[in-house]
Amino acid sequence: MTMCYNEMVDGGSVREPYAMLSDWIEAMPAEIRQMKQAEAEALFRRIGITFAVYGEGGDPDRLIPFDMMPRVFLQSEWRRLERGIKQRARALNAFLRDVYSRGEIVRAGRIPARLVYQNAAYEKAVVGFVPPRGIFSHIIGVDIVRTGRDEFYVLEDNCRTPSGVSYMLENREIMMRMFPGLFRNNRIEPVDQYPELLRRTLASVAPAKCEGTPTVVILTPGHYNSAYYEHSFLANLMGVELVEGSDLFVDAGFVYMRTTQGPKRVDVIYRRIDDQFLDPLCFRRDSMLGVPGLMDVWRSGGVSIASAPGAGVADDKAVYTFVPEMVRFYLGEEPILRNVQTWSLWKDEDYRYVMANLKDLVVKEVHGSGGYGMLIGPCASKAEIEAFAQCIKANPGNYIAQPTLALSTSPTFVDEGVAPRHVDLRPFCLCGDRIELVPGGLTRVALREGSLVVNSSQGGGVKDTWVLSE
Repeated sequence: MTMCYNEMVDGGSVREPYAMLSDWIEAMPAEIRQMKQAEAEALFRRIGITFAVYGEGGDPDRLIPFDMMPRVFLQSEWRRLERGIKQRARALNAFLRDVYSRGEIVRAGRIPARLVYQNAAYEKAVVGFVPPRGIFSHIIGVDIVRTGRDEFYVLEDNCRTPSGVSYMLENREIMMRMFPGLFRNNRIEPVDQYPELLRRTLASVAPAKCEGTPTVVILTPGHYNSAYYEHSFLANLMGVELVEGSDLFVDAGFVYMRTTQGPKRVDVIYRRIDDQFLDPLCFRRDSMLGVPGLMDVWRSGGVSIASAPGAGVADDKAVYTFVPEMVRFYLGEEPILRNVQTWSLWKDEDYRYVMANLKDLVVKEVHGSGGYGMLIGPCASKAEIEAFAQCIKANPGNYIAQPTLALSTSPTFVDEGVAPRHVDLRPFCLCGDRIELVPGGLTRVALREGSLVVNSSQGGGVKDTWVLSE
């Protein structure tokens, strides 16, 4: 069995970032821990921190499991991650600017044309348009896994509407409320500046036709959406309006919001709905979620949309394999953060290898998310592997495969006390007039022993993520 890197204990000794927590754990009686865990759950429920899972029966609104044991990074570890994430964000936005104009990276033979121009996420309606500051993806969630002391890998990029930042903020708020002494006695970098940084980032990409202070809104599909809590949460903290498509309308080349004082012009829309529902005149005609005429206003410079329509072509899992090449091509640099080894099943050689080794690999749909549309070979039954193989055979180009990584573990409170559980990390990178991150991110934890699936929809939980100040 592959040994996993334990982020707290290395070589029999407690690692430096966890030294201050070791005594805290030992000094906490089981009954106090249980009481605090119940208090945390009550706070989550009272605040309304839920996510929605449909199609499984019962109440779709679920309370996300919260683990009180924080995950801790040294400042030196975070600085490396931050540099790598910013580098990746620059390359991804350069790629989007390029493929919606001259397509130099395709002309140079660095990425196959069909992976870009025949990609379901590539929007022809965007071709030839350059949004303000040349930024297509304004909020990028980069999923990172750790396999050793100095070994970090990017598992995937999320360039469209990455979710989870509300959990990052609420995890910290609840930990500070329940354990103020931990924060008094340790120098932990804050994360509560994120809403203001997000508001400023969005305002910085206001269109040229904006007059005065930009009016920013968050466009939500409505309360049935699985991330609706986050939409309303961010709108409240940013001090902006949360709107649905029916609250907006287009007139004379601008977008307006209906208010009790009459129409108010909107300059920046932080959209949390998919491309196909944005504008029924451009995309799906049956969409009731978008704003008719929105794309014409966007292309004429009357409004900014974050992230831009068509940004999803950059986070397709087949395109992901070429991100290191994007870094070299556009930035002239070597990637700071490495990709996970990936087999693209549209290649005959990769297809043959993967089909012969399904039991040892992780296979994912190129457009899948949330832990769905994937096979974890070592954890799957023979019948599940055979069924998934049939799906692959029907459309090989719809899948990529990766080795089953030995994800690092972080100490986690369980019924028996404290035990290691597998984790990943999603920092949120903001791209506007500058590229910024708050020190930390959303740590997701696979609460089931031995599980590698951290998604909340698949039984995963969340932790507070600490970056220690120097």
